[in-house]
Amino acid sequence: MSEHRSVTDVAVEGWGVLEQAIELARSGEAFVLATVVWREAPTSGQQGSRAIYTASGEIYGWIGGACAEPAFIREAMATLEAGTPRLLALGASDRFGELREGTTAVAMSCQSEGALQIYLEPVVALPHLVIVGSSPMATTLSVLASQLDWRVELVTGSEFSEGLLTPQSIVVVATQGHGDQDVLGAALKSAPAYVGLVASSRRGDSVRALLVAQGADQAELDALRVPAGLDLGRTSHKEVAVSILAELVQLRAQGAFAAPVTTQAPTTGTAIDPVCGMAVQIDPAAVSLQVGDEVFYFCCAGCRTAYAREQGVA
Repeated sequence: MSEHRSVTDVAVEGWGVLEQAIELARSGEAFVLATVVWREAPTSGQQGSRAIYTASGEIYGWIGGACAEPAFIREAMATLEAGTPRLLALGASDRFGELREGTTAVAMSCQSEGALQIYLEPVVALPHLVIVGSSPMATTLSVLASQLDWRVELVTGSEFSEGLLTPQSIVVVATQGHGDQDVLGAALKSAPAYVGLVASSRRGDSVRALLVAQGADQAELDALRVPAGLDLGRTSHKEVAVSILAELVQLRAQGAFAAPVTTQAPTTGTAIDPVCGMAVQIDPAAVSLQVGDEVFYFCCAGCRTAYAREQGVA
């Protein structure tokens, strides 16, 4: 089969990666979306090619071959940890001339001598909102949050369990006096990012007293927000939903629900090419050379040949 692909082929592959990106965003996993925005032949990466690198070290899609991929992995990990997008220029150090501000140059020493520019965009997890209750306010809040593309679960008190939550979850309890303290006790034990009760301040004091009787500690009580939402005065149930969502949006903008991103390199691991300094993925297909008891890995056969010559080995 020919290695040459049409623009249509690349576009179809790119759309598939975008579909995968949507699924990852909905699942709550952070990742980097990479798009080739410029290329200079010869290189296997095509303009419009896309790939994803997840925080767990998985790769979907294609932006280039053995020369580009190790650099992509290394820079994608850095992009995730920094949380800011970047534009990469991959190629020989003398290939690009003066680069625009904000572009990161990554030298590559490959036999193909091609060049790529890749835009890396970090995608953080969408907020996970668990609303407990069946009131009109709870339904309105679920609809409004869904319109922001948040991950929303609307459950009754009997359906709620700690297993629904993660440390980044947001819990709004709107059970209107029907087992409030039981739901709150379970939620607070899980220590999610936010737990709010839809109730008056007076009702909130009563619930806190019940939680103390159930054995809640001071840290759990301090984490409870009563009443949930911004104080907008006398409001309708729809306006209460707006006030709660406004508070949550404000807290999110302050970074209250952001999960710390810890990236994991692919399970095969990486090594540094001793000739050009590139990060090289270690796998059975990697170009390698054993010198004494140590194995070295290279981005291409050219680097291997140069290192073998330097070490005086075959």
